Amino acid sequence: MNAILGVSFFILGSLAVYIFQKKRFKKMTEEDFVCEVVQKAFLKETQSDHNEHNLVRALLKSDDFIKDLSLTAKFKGMIVGYILFTKVRVGEETLLTLAPLAVLPRFQKKGIGKSLIEKGHKVAKDLGYKGIVVLGHAEYYKKFGYVPASKWNIKCPIEVPDENFMAIELYPGALENISGTVQYAPEFGIN
Repeated sequence: MNAILGVSFFILGSLAVYIFQKKRFKKMTEEDFVCEVVQKAFLKETQSDHNEHNLVRALLKSDDFIKDLSLTAKFKGMIVGYILFTKVRVGEETLLTLAPLAVLPRFQKKGIGKSLIEKGHKVAKDLGYKGIVVLGHAEYYKKFGYVPASKWNIKCPIEVPDENFMAIELYPGALENISGTVQYAPEFGIN
């Protein structure tokens, strides 16, 4: 009798956990899943305040948000990567900033980040933007054509090493007459 009672409690407990998890996932939005991916991607990053997921949540509601430049990568229907480009100002010009790029750790080094960057560049160019700035790992972004933004006298509003604040022209000569300090969306908190 005790064995039957034990098995019954186990089955009922398992069913309760299953129902709870199912309800939890049904309530999560794509924004929630994106923010979870971003949080997990930056979890072990040493040069991070581990607040990127909250920045994304704020930027998604920002006036500088561009829906077509909020891109996800999926594997078997699950979001495994995310990239966001938002508007920034340099003088009178509107450019873009890439922030953040996030790929779940177990999916990193499989070309997902590369695909998201390349797709983002194409969409940004098609939308008529001239260039993109990024604050990040110089060796990584250099692979995609980013060079120090100082080449065009474009400056970061905070003190960072020159090689980590980069820009890319989306077509030749696009940044030639653009210079000044980047003005980020207020959500970044760095102006």
